[in-house]
Amino acid sequence: MDMLLVGINAKFVHSNLAIRYMKAYCEKLGHDIEIEEYTINQRVDVILSEIMKKKPKAIGFSCYLWNIEFVAKLCSSIKKIDANCWIFLGGPEVSYCSEKWLESLRIDAIIRGEGEKTVFELLKYLKGENVKLEDIDGLVYRQEDKIITNNKRMPMDLSEIPFPYNEKAIQELASRIIYYESSRGCPFGCKYCLSSIEKGVRFRDIELVKKELDFFLKQKVKQVKFVDRTFNCNKKHTMEIWEHLIENDNNVTNFHFEITAELITEEMLDLLKKARVGLFQFEIGVQSTNTETLKEINRNMSFEDIADRVNKIKALKNIHLHLDLIAGLPQEDYKSFEKSFNDVYSLRPEQLQLGFLKVLKGSEIFENSERLGIEYREYAPYEVLKTGDMSYVEIERLKIVEEMTELYFNSGNYINTIGYLETQFEKPFKLFEKIADYWEENGLNKVSHSKVKIAEILRDFSLEKTNADIELLENLLLFDWCLMEKPRKYPGWIKDGYEYKEQINSFYKEEENIIRYLSQIDSLHTKQISRMVHIEVFEYDLQSMRISNSNSYNKEKTAILFNYFEKEGLLKTKTYKLENFWRD
Repeated sequence: MDMLLVGINAKFVHSNLAIRYMKAYCEKLGHDIEIEEYTINQRVDVILSEIMKKKPKAIGFSCYLWNIEFVAKLCSSIKKIDANCWIFLGGPEVSYCSEKWLESLRIDAIIRGEGEKTVFELLKYLKGENVKLEDIDGLVYRQEDKIITNNKRMPMDLSEIPFPYNEKAIQELASRIIYYESSRGCPFGCKYCLSSIEKGVRFRDIELVKKELDFFLKQKVKQVKFVDRTFNCNKKHTMEIWEHLIENDNNVTNFHFEITAELITEEMLDLLKKARVGLFQFEIGVQSTNTETLKEINRNMSFEDIADRVNKIKALKNIHLHLDLIAGLPQEDYKSFEKSFNDVYSLRPEQLQLGFLKVLKGSEIFENSERLGIEYREYAPYEVLKTGDMSYVEIERLKIVEEMTELYFNSGNYINTIGYLETQFEKPFKLFEKIADYWEENGLNKVSHSKVKIAEILRDFSLEKTNADIELLENLLLFDWCLMEKPRKYPGWIKDGYEYKEQINSFYKEEENIIRYLSQIDSLHTKQISRMVHIEVFEYDLQSMRISNSNSYNKEKTAILFNYFEKEGLLKTKTYKLENFWRD
């Protein structure tokens, strides 16, 4: 084998778009290369063995924050096994300070910037064709004891890159996220981000994009995630893609976009109204609502403008929203971050993603870290340790708050229980902070827990640390438990509904009930239907609470049907209040 390109992903569900692009580009020009993907959760020795069995003459690794140390170990071992194997690296993690990476690692070269043309020319050189190393733009390489830096590679026309997927690839990636790119670059200059280094934005030909999206739609892939840094930076490009996807929706595929809220126009909102529930998923980087912080990191936007656009998107009730915050930014102390959290939480996104500043080499924050008082880990992912405004202890405390937010809010598994518990605290942040403290005080953050245990911990916390009505709390927990999936096992305090077994069986036997509530599966046998739905009795009318999306809890014994076959908007499970359940 002449060349092997290797992607080492953070999780199995991810896939590597970069190595697929390079393979497609080389094949287009008549040269074949092989690709392989692994994850950082696999053992280094296992991956090493798999690579060496292929006996490649050259190996290229796609390098990112999450895998660079993993790659370094592999490179060292490969060179010891086969000193003649030519090793090169590429990707954002090694495109800056490339010379230093070459000095510290047992490798032969680094590709700086986008790699399609550079890899193709390097392949020709390695095969002995009429190409010299010094003539390959974008390459930094070792020549005896010297490190040579070639000219910078000029940005290419994105439409030159072949589509990297075919039916076989889609089948192989059936259980993973499919990544796609319609543009490169970013119009903004956020000081913590490497995207700000490349000036300008390049777009793939829109007709080519539509054709490729049609392929995904035809294959009915589960999710396509656009890697465009700011997808909606060009209104015409954005509108054409959204309109095409809405018109050709297959009722299966979800498309994820990173967008900037303040660039959303009324015309865009009018178009988005037409989208199927679940067709689009938006991720919006708010990062902070502190004006001094936003000024320092060069994000010239107001939270009021962001909130206005987010609320308008929320009002459409058809788009899943992720809003991002970054802890550890300059001018943001613990109290300021608490306010940022509460501000963003008030917008009620489906997910509030709390990340921590990575001080990336080449970014303006990296260049100014000393002035800003920012200390960070010297090893990947270069995460902030402390700042001039936030101590190490405060940042570590926020990490447990982030875990609790992920567990009890972002998961969507306890949304009604958390909604009630919020009323026990002045602000939402305090709730998650107190849950975090409870986990830490009881050593709960040191071990993993089952779903049952996670629910029990939330109940125990509520009893000990709040004035919550225990009966209402337990009803809400049971409601959330049933919304997750059909219960097979209950937390210890929950009754299993056995006392209503007779009424439940009678309900399933009445044809009018099946027609009224379960018309889409009424052709199935009673036992089959009972496996796809669940009936639970509550002391409160929680169905009315869910429909009104309020914190009004009417005490009224209520039977609720959970239909796991049918989804309700952006919610997980369709529910019905059974009006005739208590009929004699």
